[in-house]
Amino acid sequence: MIDPELKKEIIMEHYLNPINRSIIEDDRYIKVNSNSESCIDNLDLYILFEDNVIKDIHFEGEACAISTSATSIMIKLLVNKTISEVKELINNYYSMINGEEHNEELLEEACCYDEIYKQENRKGCATIPWKGIEKAINAYENKN
Repeated sequence: MIDPELKKEIIMEHYLNPINRSIIEDDRYIKVNSNSESCIDNLDLYILFEDNVIKDIHFEGEACAISTSATSIMIKLLVNKTISEVKELINNYYSMINGEEHNEELLEEACCYDEIYKQENRKGCATIPWKGIEKAINAYENKN
């Protein structure tokens, strides 16, 4: 379990200095939108797959601190992972978000959201980028 102060630091660092926040104009990337029906969070994700591996992820859009930091942390966690590894991470992440058993070692910094299940309205914020990755994987698998 991550110390509460360290959780705040991780979230704020990824919110203020998110990884790969930029629009990608490259036809090799799959672009998906992931948004919230209840708030302003609206993200475009740009994902590059090569041989069933996520090689790169970028994002752009308007989002709160939780969605922005969750996206940045997710990018750090998923780049260079195979689709099967990503699916395992997604399942573990959703288990954690719902207050269920999960593999902390696998989720690394994403464990900073391990108590978000206590705030039902924030669960949506923390899952927006992950839902986008699921859409991108479906698009990639349907294309291949």
